[in-house]
Amino acid sequence: MKVAVLMGSASDKAKMAPASEMLAQLGVDAVEEVMSAHRTPEVVAGFAGRAREMGYGVIICGAGMAAHLAGAVAARTTLPVIGVPLSGSALSGVDALYATVQMPRGFPVATVAIDGAANAALLAAEILAVHDPAVAERLAAYRAGFAQR
Repeated sequence: MKVAVLMGSASDKAKMAPASEMLAQLGVDAVEEVMSAHRTPEVVAGFAGRAREMGYGVIICGAGMAAHLAGAVAARTTLPVIGVPLSGSALSGVDALYATVQMPRGFPVATVAIDGAANAALLAAEILAVHDPAVAERLAAYRAGFAQR
């Protein structure tokens, strides 16, 4: 299975790059897409509604300010959705954190720290590793490296 790394704007690419880099390091296929819950809501709805049949197992969504992308995706799929609140607003990402973590009952979004794209990728890999022993082994090896530091 692969992981979708979505971002609300092309300007979010640098902050979301650690997710794709970490997934690549763990040997997990990732596809980056730019789509906005506000500017292209039909694109978001279409992608989220078809994500499972397109072979995705987890969706990571990075967005700032109102940060509606993760919630809009979670409303249209039963796949795990991980939100990455992004900094850059007048509130340094706290607004995005609150928007991402406060999803209504029935539409959960796992949420990592502000600008925590690498941890979002690790969480996505852990989810995939439940049914993929190869990913589980690569995660274990990655974690073992911390003991050596």
